[in-house]
Amino acid sequence: MSTWLIVLIVAAVLAVFIVFGFVIPIPLWIAAVFSGVKIKISSLIGMRLRRVPPQIILSALIQAKKADLLEVTSDALEAHYLAGGHVLKVINALVAADKANIPLTLQRATAIDLAGRDVYDAVKVSVNPRVIETPLVTAVAQDGIQLKAIARVTVRANIDRLIGGAGEQTILARVGEGIVTTIGSADSHKRVLENPDMISKKVLSKGLDSGTAFEILSIDIADVDVGKNIGAELQMAQANADKDIAQAKAEERRAMAVATEQEMRAKIREMEAKVVEAEAEVPQAISEALATNRLTIFDYYNLKNVMADTNMRESIANPVAVKKQ
Repeated sequence: MSTWLIVLIVAAVLAVFIVFGFVIPIPLWIAAVFSGVKIKISSLIGMRLRRVPPQIILSALIQAKKADLLEVTSDALEAHYLAGGHVLKVINALVAADKANIPLTLQRATAIDLAGRDVYDAVKVSVNPRVIETPLVTAVAQDGIQLKAIARVTVRANIDRLIGGAGEQTILARVGEGIVTTIGSADSHKRVLENPDMISKKVLSKGLDSGTAFEILSIDIADVDVGKNIGAELQMAQANADKDIAQAKAEERRAMAVATEQEMRAKIREMEAKVVEAEAEVPQAISEALATNRLTIFDYYNLKNVMADTNMRESIANPVAVKKQ
């Protein structure tokens, strides 16, 4: 046998082993066999053809076998992977739920994972409740004093309501609303400061976890601080508004009075002009009366005496006005 033929045979054998090793993860397959996982070589080749990583499926099957999860099959894991799910997270969640005696089936776990929830984290929160803190919540008591409160909410995941249930943001929003309502219904801010647990008791009794993916275990008030005197500020603002309104009305009345005064002065000036005009016609009327003998010279001098007497009385009664004239 020639050297070239031997080289070709060796190269062909190596190529077969490389391709075989790429298509089938030999170490994992051996580990699966020794772990009691029964899977055919043809199934592994089919996974490659379906673009399913055999390493993920075999690792999940080995983990499920060691945890005695009998319902886990390669077909179910492949279907979940092809649907866009996280196979290893589902297996980890099933193992953790089984050890914690939490009823969780493969079908529900895959449904929770495909719904966008972290099923493994949900199981951990079911075993070890999580504490979430609300942002700073401000509310005003009935005496007008503002209070600022922060609450810590201890929640546990509810596996049965993970699909379609509201998340942590809904819990925080509802707790904040309950804090505002409780403080707002208090007749005095001192009562809230003396008994901050009244907030947590009232809020907890409202059943705020209804329709959410969590169960509220406790609500604890972490901090309560006194803020502004909102009642006094509102009264000051109202007083300023009333003052502005009164000033505006007074200015309106002043403007109307000024307009009325100017109108009266215009009428007086008009009347004075008419008087001056009429007085300018008096000499001519007297002349005509004298010419037509309707007014005698005696009557004329009597008229002059009366006018002089009137001017004298006016000068005595109001000397300043006469001096100005």
